[in-house]
Amino acid sequence: MPFWMENEFHPCFSTTKSPMAKTIIVSNRLPISLRHRNGKFEFKPSAGGLATGLDSIYKSGENIWIGWPGNTVDDAEQRAEIIIELHALKMAPVFLSKEDVEQFYEGFSNETLWPAFHYFTQYMIYNPDHWDAYVRVNQKFCEAIVKKADPDDTIWIHDYQLMLLPQMLREILPEATIAFFQHIPFPSYEIIRMIPWRKEILEGVCGADLIGFHTYDDMRHFLSAVGRITGMSGQSGYIQAENRIINVDSFPMGIDYHKFAKQAKSRKTQNIVKDFRQKVGDQKLLLTIDRLDYSKGIPQRIHVFDQLLQQHKELRGKVSMIMVVVPSRDRVQSYKELKEEIDLLVGRINSEYSTLDWVPVHYFYRSFPFEELSAFYSMSDVALVTPLRDGMNLVCKEFVASKTNQTGVLILSEMAGASKELQDAILVNPNDRQGVVDAIYEGLSMKESEQKLRIKAMQESLKKYDVFQWVKVFMDRVEHVKEKQAELTSKDVDAKVLNEIQSSFKKATNPIFFLDYDGTLTGFTANPQDAVPDAELKKLVKDLSSKAQVVIISGRDKDTLGKWFKGQNIDMIAEHGVWVHRKGQKTDWELYAEIDDTWKDDIRNVMEYYVLRTPGAFIEEKHHSLVWHYRKVESGLGDLRMRELFSHLKYMARGHNLQVLEGNMVLEIKRPDINKGRAATSLMKGHEFDFVLAIGDDWTDEDTFKAMPKNAYSIRVGYAYTQANYNIKSFKQVRQLLHKLTQ
Repeated sequence: MPFWMENEFHPCFSTTKSPMAKTIIVSNRLPISLRHRNGKFEFKPSAGGLATGLDSIYKSGENIWIGWPGNTVDDAEQRAEIIIELHALKMAPVFLSKEDVEQFYEGFSNETLWPAFHYFTQYMIYNPDHWDAYVRVNQKFCEAIVKKADPDDTIWIHDYQLMLLPQMLREILPEATIAFFQHIPFPSYEIIRMIPWRKEILEGVCGADLIGFHTYDDMRHFLSAVGRITGMSGQSGYIQAENRIINVDSFPMGIDYHKFAKQAKSRKTQNIVKDFRQKVGDQKLLLTIDRLDYSKGIPQRIHVFDQLLQQHKELRGKVSMIMVVVPSRDRVQSYKELKEEIDLLVGRINSEYSTLDWVPVHYFYRSFPFEELSAFYSMSDVALVTPLRDGMNLVCKEFVASKTNQTGVLILSEMAGASKELQDAILVNPNDRQGVVDAIYEGLSMKESEQKLRIKAMQESLKKYDVFQWVKVFMDRVEHVKEKQAELTSKDVDAKVLNEIQSSFKKATNPIFFLDYDGTLTGFTANPQDAVPDAELKKLVKDLSSKAQVVIISGRDKDTLGKWFKGQNIDMIAEHGVWVHRKGQKTDWELYAEIDDTWKDDIRNVMEYYVLRTPGAFIEEKHHSLVWHYRKVESGLGDLRMRELFSHLKYMARGHNLQVLEGNMVLEIKRPDINKGRAATSLMKGHEFDFVLAIGDDWTDEDTFKAMPKNAYSIRVGYAYTQANYNIKSFKQVRQLLHKLTQ
């Protein structure tokens, strides 16, 4: 297990940042709205959950919030005034043109990403101009941040409008602490691969050190997509990037619980409740509150209420639905049509069932002040929160927090992120109309004692995991990831280490190099036989061998190594130590260990079974081992089959005294007493080397590192847990290091 996965829970971390370091919050919109009235601009603060949670961060110290102020401002003088006014509020604006708003926000963000991430693929638009605008605006945000950011700052980016931003910042500020949080769902690989620019989007997000989602499902989908589309390997919530680890985790967002509980108890809210109750009488009240959006399932909910009244005639005149729909993007055609559909359905149900003293649906297409929303929450008997797909949904949490008398019933969609936490709600599938009808009837009939038990349990959870706890846990995790990265980079072959190696090598009179081949001296290829040494590598090996004893120590078979390095004045160890070729020897290859290969037939049969089940997989047979290759296999399937085969072979290996090794897109089975370390030790026996350098890239090379003398320099390619003294980024950096030693 890689060491950064150990000791996962850290309640607190000592910060390594300077006292002057600040946190920069970045979101598409600032926590204010910029309104134009009577020739002047004025600010209206946002009451959103994110603004509440981050309030304590951006208003303290030198911290700042960067984002679009919510309106287009073309006049230079007005822009200057707004910058000054926002600076006093600890904010900095990113000004967008009308074209930016149309193409970046309304276009790519909300006509490509939003429908894709909510599984409404029928609404997806693939417009290259919109994509260009998305890149352009992310770049604008990047430039605005770079002007404000110092090397020690933490930059926390929010949501799907800015998915390219982490990598843009990483390229300019390579040492920055960057976090990204997505507030909407992340879809499965099948959906994300429909987007033509999916690779750029995923690589953009992977510029962050910590990537957060509301639910484990979203996190799992993201890791799967990254592995299958970008090729970056991931394990247990960590992605192995080229020169650092990235943590991906779930952080369910809470609300300011006490704010809602306090407001519900307030005299002002209770007076509004009293006034509303006089108007509706003693009938039972269902409550639905949504922004106008096709993902919320509003028409489906009206159909459900209609079906309830059809099936349970005794409820007519006794139950009403308060339906609040907050206006959103109603100039967009699909939203305009949705609004018309809702109007039509509400009109139809009210015209069919209304009486002189009863209206089935109280429909409001507008937003309400906080105290009136609180009154709706407080007085309602049942909250119907049934989105077709939702990242979290805070309405259900606000309803529960507002139930100060602990009576009321929450009916919650399984498709909302909040359903993972609020297990005491009545959970429903919003596509199962009859199931939702039955849930409403159950809620209206539920005994008060059961209501109190359920509400109390949910309130306890919401109090504990409120929005402030969400912020704290996320920021602690950022610190944790940076500490783990620091542990890895402390072993990096930097300029200082390189100078030390060069100096030591120059002084040496009898130096030796142990160099792995695949992944160390050259990159990997889909077909292993295509990884032929190029002219640069051949010259490099020749130059090195004129100054030191060079040993190519590889899992490759002896015939391939012998052909590739024919004529070179070097030693070679093939098949992890089965065959040794010593320079200057008359005999070609020397068998280092007698091999009993009677086990091969049994193992080969099992491997062939997995080849038949895994298109693209193949078996390579070596003198002492069998290798199952899966580099050409579809990403997710290859990992799955490899794990199955690994378990199968592990069981069989015990009976044959064999060892199963996991390499880079390969699984190899061989005798445990034959390894690179033993072969290297044998080759050094009887010699005194005053400079030893060993470089390798996978678990088979760990045996080499363990066998090296204490004064040796051992280097692992890639950033993973290792017995080696140092890590280096890739085979390209290995070549650069070796070139320097030949100069």
